Amino acid sequence: MQSLLDPAILFFALGVFAGLVRSNLEMPAAISKFLSIYLLMALGLKGGFALAASGFTPSVATSLGLAVLMAIVVPLAGYLLLRRVLSGFNAAAVAATYGSVSAVTFVTATQYLESQHIAYGGHMAAAMALMESPAIILAVMLANALRQKQQAVVKGAPHVVAMTGSGAAALSGPGLGERGPHLSVGKILHESFTDGTQLLLLGAMLIGLLTGDAGKAAMQPFSGDLFKGMLCLFLLDMGLATARNLPAVRQQSPWLLAYAVLGPVTHATLALGVAWLVAVPAGDAVLLMVLAASASYIAVPAVVRYAIPEADPSLYVSLSLGLTFPLNIVLGIPVYTQAVRQLWGV
Repeated sequence: MQSLLDPAILFFALGVFAGLVRSNLEMPAAISKFLSIYLLMALGLKGGFALAASGFTPSVATSLGLAVLMAIVVPLAGYLLLRRVLSGFNAAAVAATYGSVSAVTFVTATQYLESQHIAYGGHMAAAMALMESPAIILAVMLANALRQKQQAVVKGAPHVVAMTGSGAAALSGPGLGERGPHLSVGKILHESFTDGTQLLLLGAMLIGLLTGDAGKAAMQPFSGDLFKGMLCLFLLDMGLATARNLPAVRQQSPWLLAYAVLGPVTHATLALGVAWLVAVPAGDAVLLMVLAASASYIAVPAVVRYAIPEADPSLYVSLSLGLTFPLNIVLGIPVYTQAVRQLWGV
């Protein structure tokens, strides 16, 4: 119960309440963008400072390796499961959303660990960056394969293409008459690693690593003292956004709602198991669980809307932001932390 009284969580709840009662409270778009830039920059600096102090150890390499493993396993398993209830394109988009990560959930988890006096490695910020792209790449590859399959079907049945009237109209939908872009893996990799959020996070982390203790002392008022207040403001805005997405959540299939709740719990449990097997430090294990359980609502939707236009954005945006995000923020982070405490004895 004490974890729910954290100011960041309470500001998130305030934002949800304000949205539900249709208050005119809102965060200007420019302020929201500034807050996200600040959080990524501060997080990267803090991670770089911590990594400068600890160095690149075998434990660091193990944590990063597990992060990449989870970033591949989660979207593939998700796609195979979701394909039973969704079209191929929608399954790929939702799987990418849940296979990628939420930076705000991660930042909130780091603050919670600090309040619980549980140490974590600064390299986990790099783990977050590494986990963002694999799901997107896999989803685009799956979408390209689906388009090729559809093209082969059309080429194999020319008499069907020659139909007129309603029959032709039926074949002119997404993936056939209006095919999405066939993107190469190289292009996706380039866009992923030159994306503004990725570049800022990794760049700030490198700066923190290079400047070390001197940089930490110089940036303390910016990346330390202001951090909690800025996070509270951003979570207030996220609460408002969550409330706006709740009507779309209620329209989703019960199977998808179940996936949005049980999928992240399953992903976190898998991360807990592999972290325990290879003896990852307790704080890193919590963050690995949080990353595995989180779902992207910014980076992936921005890419997927262009790369897989055949998919329905209301599916992956509403589920990740309207359901999975608040569950992780309010309940998931404390539960994951308690599970690690029990197993690690901390």
